[in-house]
Amino acid sequence: MKKVERINTIMRYINNRAHFTISEIMREFNISRSTAIRDIREIEALGMPLVAEVGRDGGYSVMRNSVLPVVRFTDNEVKALFIAFMATRNQQLPYLKSRQSLAEKLLGLISENQQDDLFHLNQILLFEGTNPSNPDLLDLSDLPHPMLEQLIQILLVDSYLLITVEEKKVIKSYPIYLLHLYREKSLWLIEGFDLQEEKKQIYPVDHLTNVIPHPAKKRLSKKKILEKLSKQEEEINLILELGPDAIAQFKKYHPLNISISYTNPYQTTAILKTFINVNKPKEAAEITNWLLFLGGDIKVRQMPEEVLEGLQERIRLYCPL
Repeated sequence: MKKVERINTIMRYINNRAHFTISEIMREFNISRSTAIRDIREIEALGMPLVAEVGRDGGYSVMRNSVLPVVRFTDNEVKALFIAFMATRNQQLPYLKSRQSLAEKLLGLISENQQDDLFHLNQILLFEGTNPSNPDLLDLSDLPHPMLEQLIQILLVDSYLLITVEEKKVIKSYPIYLLHLYREKSLWLIEGFDLQEEKKQIYPVDHLTNVIPHPAKKRLSKKKILEKLSKQEEEINLILELGPDAIAQFKKYHPLNISISYTNPYQTTAILKTFINVNKPKEAAEITNWLLFLGGDIKVRQMPEEVLEGLQERIRLYCPL
């Protein structure tokens, strides 16, 4: 733990106690006596009113009705917070209904000079989804799906869920163990282990109509779920190297279960590894179409023969000799 982080943590530790000793600080934070004494002196210098108690079992106490010192941000910290906050506009993120009150509280913590800098940044910085004529105008798409916050609240308590999904006017319920909740291509997605089918599935949050903790008394343990998933891991049979043009196409569209790993710091080259089920003609045909969409800026390291033959056939069809 870095010194600044440790001192901030110690301040909160002692602020919640009527009395503490150097020995307690040493044990709690695994530091030497001399380090503990130096940290306490720095905390006193920051303005926390501590009273030293004389005697064999002496220590320190915090004066009654005392509070922690006011939080101070550096100029760069303020800019980092504000820019990160601005970048969340129109991202359909949860817990941002109180965006205006959060902005007001942030402005109330900083100096007038820092406020001027933020107002200037707000005028010159534009992010995706921002209206250039009125940067403060938010699109309706800024609102997250109404089930998202409810889903997160339940997840903080229980990962075993019973979700109800409506798709094409058909309503179904699935008992799942939630593995990940993530956002991809402007969609919030649930990656879960279906407890009935015993396999990994992906469910769009937009299709959720209800979610509750899974009421079953007997649950498959997380350890067993991970064991079953590891056994189901299919062998990778498609490996591609992507150049900058192919990466740009990938960002425009890619199947939900496919991702890339960048191979240089500038993110101009990447590698793609995945499994193609050639026993499902529809899936193989969709992948063939998508590979053509990526364009010529790819190098094939490994590819199923069925997919390669499909590509060659499509190329012959569009480019006859």
